[in-house]
Amino acid sequence: MTNPDLAEHLRWAESLGVTGFSRDPKWRQRAAETGEAPVERSVTAVPPTTDNRLPVTLDAIREDLGDCARCKLHALGRKQIVFGSGNPNADLMFVGEAPGADEDEQGVPFIGRAGQLLTKIIEAIGLTRDDVYIANVIKCRPPGNRNPEPDEIAECEPFLVRQIETVKPKVIVALGTFAAHALLRTDAPISKLRGTFHEYHGAKLLPTFHPAYLLRSPERKRDVWDDMKKVRAVLTGEA
Repeated sequence: MTNPDLAEHLRWAESLGVTGFSRDPKWRQRAAETGEAPVERSVTAVPPTTDNRLPVTLDAIREDLGDCARCKLHALGRKQIVFGSGNPNADLMFVGEAPGADEDEQGVPFIGRAGQLLTKIIEAIGLTRDDVYIANVIKCRPPGNRNPEPDEIAECEPFLVRQIETVKPKVIVALGTFAAHALLRTDAPISKLRGTFHEYHGAKLLPTFHPAYLLRSPERKRDVWDDMKKVRAVLTGEA
């Protein structure tokens, strides 16, 4: 129970005549000496008729993340946390691996060469970056752009899951081997995973090749285009 919840609970208890609680064992001893049984008032929680709590927002999740020092990456040269960007109510969400040098410098995911290609991929299905939401499994750049390690994933992935549950996209595109493996808990090669939808937190998740891989292997762009046509079909209700 958080402090505001506790304060509200105590105010409510006081209105019912509960004036205080004591952990002092002498309280029970005094009751026994006077022959009176100690009175313990039990308060049954009554569901409120209205829930005044504000819905979780991406800003609230970012605030919870803070200047994160939960794993060792905060001390390994990161310049800043790269949380995510885009439409908080997007139907389409892209999830990559981790920030690179450009992203670490500017605090925005996918803005380097691979990000520029991702922008073209998004535009190819009739959307813009402002229409989608983009994030990474890991919010800090690993040194030398190495793959994130298991302890780093364990600390950071819950924030990604909260982002997904808040945005509530219809479709998630996992960009590359690492993102697909982290989200789907599999070690199958991306060449086998791509092009097939999986259920993930209420969304359809489709793995595909990472834009950085396409820069090295442009012949695989056709495969990504085929995958994105499937994404577009789901978004437009044609699939």
